[in-house]
Amino acid sequence: MAYDLLIKNGTVVDGTGAPARRADVAISGGKIAEIGKITEGATKVIDASDCVVAPGFVDPHTHYDAQICWDGAVTPSSWHGVTSVVMGNCGVGIAPCKPAAREIAMRDLVNVEAIPFDVLNKGITWDWETFPEYLDAAQARKPSINLAFLAPLTPFRHYIMGEASMERAANADETAKIKALLGEAVDAGAFGFSSTVLNQHVGYEGRPLACRNASRDEMKAYANMLKERGKGAIEIALTRQVSVLDDEQAELLDFLLDESGRPVTFLALFDRDDLPDAVRDTLRKAAPMMKKGARPQTSPLPLTREINMRNPFSFAAYPSWKRVFTDQSKEAQARVYGDTAFRNQFREELKRPLNFANWERITLHEAHNPELKAYEGRSVAEIGRALGKDGVDTFLDLTLKDDLEIEFTMASFNTRIDRMTEILNNPDVLIALGDGGAHVDMLCDCGYPTYLLGTWVRERQALTMENAIRRITSEPADLFGIKDRGRLKTGLAGDVAIFDPATIGSSNRGERRFDLPGGGKRMVMPSRGVQYTIVNGAVAYDKGAIAETGNGQVLRS
Repeated sequence: MAYDLLIKNGTVVDGTGAPARRADVAISGGKIAEIGKITEGATKVIDASDCVVAPGFVDPHTHYDAQICWDGAVTPSSWHGVTSVVMGNCGVGIAPCKPAAREIAMRDLVNVEAIPFDVLNKGITWDWETFPEYLDAAQARKPSINLAFLAPLTPFRHYIMGEASMERAANADETAKIKALLGEAVDAGAFGFSSTVLNQHVGYEGRPLACRNASRDEMKAYANMLKERGKGAIEIALTRQVSVLDDEQAELLDFLLDESGRPVTFLALFDRDDLPDAVRDTLRKAAPMMKKGARPQTSPLPLTREINMRNPFSFAAYPSWKRVFTDQSKEAQARVYGDTAFRNQFREELKRPLNFANWERITLHEAHNPELKAYEGRSVAEIGRALGKDGVDTFLDLTLKDDLEIEFTMASFNTRIDRMTEILNNPDVLIALGDGGAHVDMLCDCGYPTYLLGTWVRERQALTMENAIRRITSEPADLFGIKDRGRLKTGLAGDVAIFDPATIGSSNRGERRFDLPGGGKRMVMPSRGVQYTIVNGAVAYDKGAIAETGNGQVLRS
């Protein structure tokens, strides 16, 4: 028999953790037809000599909810061997949405996920209102990779409660209606729902993201919805202080597990050299919950990100910075940055540990004012010492002098190799947090699969190839119940990543592109060593070139 696609002479790593083996892989009708020594012909043959043939990577934490309207190839994830993405994370999204609420939904994405408003306003097609209609609209666009969705709690609360969702808990009648809408979403194919408790997740007009106002009674109802259906998972941004699971949050995690009977994955577990035992302490505290199905998420990347002072998401956890998000005109933000009372309040808040309090970690990356060029590449602390100012005044004075167009970078977590080796090999921890589609003008972390394989497997030998591939294929697929992906096995979907193990990788710093709607800027992370990304048997990425195959599917729970 002739197959549609035959991958010859590759080293097959099947996603289960089993030892690598030399084999051919044949695909017909979008599914894997045979694995072994294959002599029959095929319409298309790929010689994978010297390459690893793996299941397509599954990225369980993305924010491509808007980007799929204008980018069917879902870049840059597809450059990195990713064949399936899960979006709708952290409780924020754009469906369901009534026409009158579209600006609110977009402003939520601006503030929480740092996607410029002009990009969203030009790019979102709004050819839906309900969540099932949104899934159908996504499929009608014929994406080149597979799209899976969580139901983000914020737009569901807003759809029923209006602006009251940003102010209070739902009453019993409203809760029942929201639960019914979430149930409709899961019945239509959502893989669960998402929420957040993080203080920095502020939405429209600087108010708390609507899902943060959900009461315990609400969360019980929504978790019970999953238990009643016996499927789905919950994703929640849970640790208000990164990597530190306090007692209140641990109790909420346990509550969600019990009330849903389903897996709960939570954010964020990053190694912190300022709190060196935070990860170990959190894992000890969460151990009973992990036996019930809790999975914290980490990233294999050291986190170095850009800070854009027009949308300074990195400071949103500090109460003083609410004023910066309330009126986001440049003039209003400049007044806040120059205000002595604001600066003094910020100084006081920095005395309490939140996300960072170290000006040595923040570097002036690029300034537009010629007078500031000499400071590029130097830390705020170093510049402050030269100018005789403290970190707060230095940081904000530089910002004002560059008309708020200045760009800083901040180095933070995941820098200790020994501790990261421990985390990345822990089977209770989910490797994720690519955040594709979000924070587009600050960072690009969605190349983490190739970074994992290049840096942690080949260079540092901290994981075996078989274990690393299992961690980014079958593990995330199993967590969300994506049953036909994540493994190379006869009868499963023909999603395949083919890469050169000698060159696979990506840098930790992105490149600037101006390819968003309206010419908007984003950071992207190019890949190295990825030869092919194959989705349902069709080549979507071929040695650096995107093929708009339209062969991706909206995955349904």
